Amino acid sequence: MSETDIRPARGLGFWMTLALVVGNLIGSGIYLLPATLAPLGANQLIGWLVTIGGALCLAVVFARLGAKLPLAGGPYAYANAAFGPLAGFATAWSYWTMIWAGNGAIAVAVVSNLSLIMPRIGSTAGAPALLAVACVWLLTAVNIRGVRTAGEVSLVTSALKLMPLVLLIGLAIWLLLSGAPHVAQPPVPIAAGAIASAAGLTFWGFLGLESATVPADKVENARAVVPRATLIGTVLTGVIYVGISLAFFAYMPTGRAAASPAPVADFLGQHFGAGVASVVAVFAAISAFGTLNGFILLQGEVPWAMAKGGVFPAWFAKETTRGTPGRAHVVSSILLTCVAVMNYSRGMGDLFQFIASVSLAAGMLSYLMVMLAALKLLPGERIGAAVALVGAAFIVWAAWGLGAKALGYGALFVVAGVPVYWAVRRGKNGGEKA
Repeated sequence: MSETDIRPARGLGFWMTLALVVGNLIGSGIYLLPATLAPLGANQLIGWLVTIGGALCLAVVFARLGAKLPLAGGPYAYANAAFGPLAGFATAWSYWTMIWAGNGAIAVAVVSNLSLIMPRIGSTAGAPALLAVACVWLLTAVNIRGVRTAGEVSLVTSALKLMPLVLLIGLAIWLLLSGAPHVAQPPVPIAAGAIASAAGLTFWGFLGLESATVPADKVENARAVVPRATLIGTVLTGVIYVGISLAFFAYMPTGRAAASPAPVADFLGQHFGAGVASVVAVFAAISAFGTLNGFILLQGEVPWAMAKGGVFPAWFAKETTRGTPGRAHVVSSILLTCVAVMNYSRGMGDLFQFIASVSLAAGMLSYLMVMLAALKLLPGERIGAAVALVGAAFIVWAAWGLGAKALGYGALFVVAGVPVYWAVRRGKNGGEKA
């Protein structure tokens, strides 16, 4: 009898796993990206479509690998199985960096939406970053308490976050059917560079499509549940993203969207009144809060799996009495705190875009490695190989769209892990000789 068989209470069922995927996908991105993307005009719509196509390719690959190898660590497990410990470490390190650094942007999204209700948050120097860090540590405590508790939080917040988004899409459909005039947006030339920039940012909205694969060892019937949750969650999210993007482009001026700290709440507020906007801002904060919870779950699981695999210090493999990677959670949140505090002087929109771009740049390597691993781990699957190659090409293209500055910072994050790997391997080899 396996360890998971005697601990069924810790397992995540289908709905909790789907909530983890949807909750990690739909969160800070859709509530803040309309403001970031607004200056790109129609390029953002093309960027969304390209990103959705690329994301679906990635989802198919992760679903196939999740069904074949339901192992803890997700991207790390696949790269390690295909190419060995060094590739596994590089993949996991870049993915882990993306998660804990990116959690700063998600936490800022929570505070950004709260600032619509309490404007003093945005006008007080350092307050956004400090409140964001407080959210991180609260949810770190929740995840240390147990994976089941974290799953319950994801389920509740995922249900709540869909309410204002469905309302917004429904409003846009009603405006269309009632013949309401479209907003005259300023002309923005369609350009390959602008589309790539949009894709680089919109891919942030699909960060987490692999979420079900990371805690696969804690998912009940993982071979069936992980691929189903991955594919259904990605498709559902894509439909919602397209609906929201079209609504903004048709019915909200670019300048207003770009200047709004909470554009979804502002969109609904202009039709239903300021009172509704405040309510929506609360839902948006809950949405980002739920996403933050899901990614904090992942930020502990990845270094724990690396330590179990022997490519990270064994200290991280220690679990709490509740079976959670407490040490990995604490270290990840300490690193996140440093990132947020060092950038507290930036505005909330600037802080979100900066951290999102850098963390995503660091994590692009992990997605690329999984696509390449699929070519080796799924032999004989011609369609699967073609999808993996398309996914790899999309990753390279989206990385280019992030720009040289973000890629440079991201590369520094990845290179910083090399001494850790060699120190661990050297210590392990020394211990074996002794």
